[in-house]
Amino acid sequence: MSTASRKNRQPSAEEPGREEFFVPDLCRVRAVFMLVITSELMVLLVSLIRTTSGWIDWSYFGLLSLFTQWTVLTSAAIICGLRRYMEHLGVGSASLVITLIVMADVLVFSLFAEQVLGPETGSDRWQAIGRNLLMALIITLMVLRYFYLQHQWQQQRQAEMQARLTALQARIHPHFLFNSMNTIASLIATRPDQAEEAVLDLSELFRASLRAQDRLIPLHEELTLCRHYLMIEGLRLGERLTVNWDVDDSLNYQAVPPLSLQPLVENAIYHGIQPRPEGGSVSILGYRKGESVYLMVQNPRPEKDQKNHEGNRMALDNIQARLSALFGEPGVLKHSQQNDTYTVTLRLPWQPLRTGAPAPEPTP
Repeated sequence: MSTASRKNRQPSAEEPGREEFFVPDLCRVRAVFMLVITSELMVLLVSLIRTTSGWIDWSYFGLLSLFTQWTVLTSAAIICGLRRYMEHLGVGSASLVITLIVMADVLVFSLFAEQVLGPETGSDRWQAIGRNLLMALIITLMVLRYFYLQHQWQQQRQAEMQARLTALQARIHPHFLFNSMNTIASLIATRPDQAEEAVLDLSELFRASLRAQDRLIPLHEELTLCRHYLMIEGLRLGERLTVNWDVDDSLNYQAVPPLSLQPLVENAIYHGIQPRPEGGSVSILGYRKGESVYLMVQNPRPEKDQKNHEGNRMALDNIQARLSALFGEPGVLKHSQQNDTYTVTLRLPWQPLRTGAPAPEPTP
């Protein structure tokens, strides 16, 4: 990227994130499957309680399962279709709408069941329907309460992750800052163009540290940040530092948490390159395998007597925690050591961000 274009570059405006709906997306197969399993367990419990002889009344269990599953699936389909509308409602209003949907659904299927089976008439019939409605009301309110508490817990976790991300972004390694300023000062008289480039690279790093509101960014932005960092370190370390890039271009818009790779590259410099008089090479690799994306940072194996820096350990723990919070089980950070190479690997689910803008050309 040229100096002139970087001078004219302005930070893009960030859209504020919209709070997620407290009810899970019932359009997803996993959510529907969990509803079906949970409702079937409740049917089994009711059947065990109702039976007067033996372990279970299988006829009653079969009829109640049929009634319950049809009610659950149709209610889930209706809620799924109205989800976009209900996302704009408050918790109370959305809960009321969902409760009315379930109650209406139970009423329709109760009337249908009574017409087909028809063992009860008169007041007994309406008493049975009222009993179904009361059970549906209690269960619906319990489920909605569980969804709300689960949502609150997830929001709290995300807030904690955001606070830890802010702490990480505010942490500019003091040695790196002092060394960068000394390097820039030494270049001003002899190589002013490189000094200006180093100042711009340093400003990009500080700009990234102020972007605390982004939960996910395209991979090419994180790689650009790593290049700015490595350019500054390259001025300081000179020929002692060699950088190898092998990241698939198709991953440019893969979603990654901000400051997920740069701390790993920083670890590679401070633990694998700086302590070695002869220096070494840092490799940044990235490829997609099936529905998973693998990002790796490799460096020479650290010396055995080298103490692990507490700040870097905090950064690794922070990255792992954010991966788990954002991606669940598919988001993994692991490290391995083979021969004289130390490797840190990020495994992410394939999730491209559709921004509509072309990715920048890689910086040589």
